[in-house]
Amino acid sequence: MSCQVAPASGWAGMSHAMEPSPGHAAVVSVSPPVDFLLGATACCMACVFTNPLEVVKTRLQLQGELRSRGTYPRHYRGVLQAMVAVSQADGLRGLQKGLTAGLLYQGLMNGVRFCFYSHAEDVGLTQQPGGTIVAGAMAGALGAFVGSPAYLVKTHLQAQTVAAIAVGHQHNHQSVSSAFESIYKKQGLLGLWRGVNGAVPRVMVGSAVQLASFASAKEWVRKHKWFKEDSWTVALAGGMISSVAVAVAMTPFDVVSTRLYNQPVDEMGMGKHYRGFVDCFVQVSGKEGVLALYKGLGPAYLRLGPHTILSLLFWDELRKFTYQHQGP
Repeated sequence: MSCQVAPASGWAGMSHAMEPSPGHAAVVSVSPPVDFLLGATACCMACVFTNPLEVVKTRLQLQGELRSRGTYPRHYRGVLQAMVAVSQADGLRGLQKGLTAGLLYQGLMNGVRFCFYSHAEDVGLTQQPGGTIVAGAMAGALGAFVGSPAYLVKTHLQAQTVAAIAVGHQHNHQSVSSAFESIYKKQGLLGLWRGVNGAVPRVMVGSAVQLASFASAKEWVRKHKWFKEDSWTVALAGGMISSVAVAVAMTPFDVVSTRLYNQPVDEMGMGKHYRGFVDCFVQVSGKEGVLALYKGLGPAYLRLGPHTILSLLFWDELRKFTYQHQGP
């Protein structure tokens, strides 16, 4: 089954038509492998720009783990100060820690996610009541599962730093490949999917909100005719609106997911701090306060905003480019 794309309107709720409407160009077929590649490429391009904010977000979310406010040193006090602290301790390259694993995660997770969502459009699921939410959540869950090992390694590497400003458990991996090897040797194949129970709800919520709000926001912008209908600024404006909703909805799940991925494990591969998603949620809110679930909201938005805008913008433009250069 092919995924379909409308050249003028692009993606997310706009490419489902099986027949061209008057005044619009006919839709064309894009094979699932091409759709996978476009989604993966778009998000990897965005990741290069936003990874430093991901490093800062991870550190802020691990700071003061399971300790009440005021009982621990605050090495990171905001986005700018945290970026300075990271660069002073680890060098400028420290701001790109975990980039390789991050690119692997973005490619796997978003390639699967966008392709699945586009297929859902193709079969008409997104035209049903609540269809964009359901399709977005299902796409997110599948993408999170596939990309979970890469996210695990990314979190470990981004948390690693010198002892003076270290937060959370330090896994001390030497590289991406050694991290995968070490986890596999100690915990087996299942160990690579440790933390996936936190990743799936995280990405389901984020994906559902992102995909549904981007589709609605872009259509709203288009109806108001602020920009030319086929302009990239339509996708840009839709992404800017969508990113606000994504940051607010996703941050508590993001905090829990980061904690689950980074926690130390015993000889049986069981987490030493949290038994699972619900236990982590309860412990964080109980011991650190409910607001702790929004640790790192600032860098989360600053990262999610540009990443949402850039990934969806690149995705929209890549699909238009593919349409324009694809033969009849």
